[in-house]
Amino acid sequence: MNAKVRRPVAYVMKRYPRLTETFILNEIRAMERLGAKINIFSLLPPEPPPHHPMVAQVQAPIHSPVATGFGKWTCLARAHGHMLASSPLRYAGAVSRAIVWSALSPTPLSVWKQFGRGAYIASTCRRSGILHIHAHFANAPAASARFANLMSGIPYSFTTHAKDLYLTPPHVIRKRARAATFVATCTDYNARYLRDLLGDDADKVHLVYHGIDLSQFSPRAEQSACTSTPPKLVLSVGRLVEKKGHDDLIAACAMLLRKGLDFRCMIVGEGPLRSALAAQIDELGLIGVVTLEGAMTHAELVALYRHADVFALAPRITDDGDRDGIPNVIAEAMATGVPVVSTDVSGIPELVVHEQTGLLAQPSNPVSFANALERLLVDPKQAVSLAQAARHRLEQDFDLWTTTRRLHALIDDCHACGDVHANGADVVNGKASPVEAGS
Repeated sequence: MNAKVRRPVAYVMKRYPRLTETFILNEIRAMERLGAKINIFSLLPPEPPPHHPMVAQVQAPIHSPVATGFGKWTCLARAHGHMLASSPLRYAGAVSRAIVWSALSPTPLSVWKQFGRGAYIASTCRRSGILHIHAHFANAPAASARFANLMSGIPYSFTTHAKDLYLTPPHVIRKRARAATFVATCTDYNARYLRDLLGDDADKVHLVYHGIDLSQFSPRAEQSACTSTPPKLVLSVGRLVEKKGHDDLIAACAMLLRKGLDFRCMIVGEGPLRSALAAQIDELGLIGVVTLEGAMTHAELVALYRHADVFALAPRITDDGDRDGIPNVIAEAMATGVPVVSTDVSGIPELVVHEQTGLLAQPSNPVSFANALERLLVDPKQAVSLAQAARHRLEQDFDLWTTTRRLHALIDDCHACGDVHANGADVVNGKASPVEAGS
């Protein structure tokens, strides 16, 4: 695999590693195998174990400010001192931006928090010879990366996913995107929204699907979906939050049970709605039929896919606008040969094409969802046909190496467009770079 990225790249995330962000972990692993030199910046301390075993395969150093206390403030003070001394004009410009943005923000303390983190990123990048900053998520990580960009002149970009895109005010997304060298996003649904938002800068938006390492998900050889001995297994995976629609899945299961279908449903994941969902299961008489399994490592989940007869996830758009993009677990189930039932929300129809690679129900409609589930539970032939077509769809557009090469090329183009002198001078393409007037 030929590498083109010539200098280290900073990957900025809110927290790394994180059990629910396998798609970023996969991307980092693939970028390294393509020859990129990654430096990971975790704005918060890592999640406590369990961690995915794949974390051990990542070679990138992890940079994170000291979590609390005197050490944290000393660490940040040194970073700010370094940036003030090395780039006083840029640092002054970043301070002025922070003052204006905090005055206009409903959460001014958050602006100053990202300003503080931005200096840490900028200082570490300068010392490490990093010439591009890429943030995952358009909210706090992109805000910190933007401040690092203002202080250092190092170009930045970001990938936006779902919640971070639709719960961040449009004018904020617009400012951050226009200052970035490019914006990647994981669904065409998101890309259309961003292009409408950016107008003349729409060409900065690039579709980069979350890739799947298909070598980890070989289809079940000589094993047809929905032919196992009853009860059939319906598997769902996702955080126990409103947008995942687990309550609709549970309601649909109650309808199927009343029809006499012999099945069980396992819901994998943790979250704030656990107690409410457990109460719903009890109220509908589904104890022993629907179970809440808690969080699992990726290795445990991959093994579980192979026992499922149907994969079911019922996402919806919440009242505040939160929604999924294309949940990674849908692609993982498809890669294992499990037929999928989901809803026609956001980017999901880009992967789950109704009647071709899966079945789609209406969101927030348990009857519609129950009908789709029933079709796959009672019709093994259709289930197998959909599962085979789904695997082919993944191989076409969702292969990890194909998608990561797209991002790799975008970052490499940024290196070709500009440079920052290793001594920290504010120079781009050989010319002095003034502090920008707009954000």
